[in-house]
Amino acid sequence: MVSGFTFSSDSSRIDRTQVHAWLSEQAYWAKGRAREVQDAAIDGSRNYSVWNTDGEQVAYARVVTDAVTFAWLCDVFVDESARGNGVGKMLVEGVIADLQPLPVSRILLATSDAHGLYAQYGFAPAEDPNRYMIKQMKAADQPQNTP
Repeated sequence: MVSGFTFSSDSSRIDRTQVHAWLSEQAYWAKGRAREVQDAAIDGSRNYSVWNTDGEQVAYARVVTDAVTFAWLCDVFVDESARGNGVGKMLVEGVIADLQPLPVSRILLATSDAHGLYAQYGFAPAEDPNRYMIKQMKAADQPQNTP
C-alpha cells in the first residue's frame, strides 16, 4: 500500500460535500452536477475513498453494478494535493480487489486522460467498439433526481 494513505470501501465514510465539490467544479465529465444528483449517485453505488493521515479524504471512486454480471467504474477523482503519490493506483487496486469476489465478468469505464493508469490493471479498448451504443438523454427525458 501507499505510505501515509488508507483505502476504504465504507460508503458511510464518504465526505459527500468534498466529493460534490471535486466533481461538480473540477471533473470534466461532471462539471455543474447538482448536489442532490451526486448524493443519489452515491446512494445507488458502491463507493470507495482514500484518506490521508490527517483524516482528510483525498480520492473517490464509485462503481455502478448489479454485483453479478457487470460493473461500471466511474467518478474516479484524486485531489490535486495527493496526485503523484500512488493514490490513484491505490484507489483502482482497492476497487478491483473489492469486486474480485463477485461473479462480475467485466468492468467498464470511460476516460479521456488516464488510459495509462487503467492499462496497468488490465483495462483495454473494447475489442469491438461497434457493438457498444449510447443514447444521450436530454434533461426533459430524465426522471428527476437521477444521475
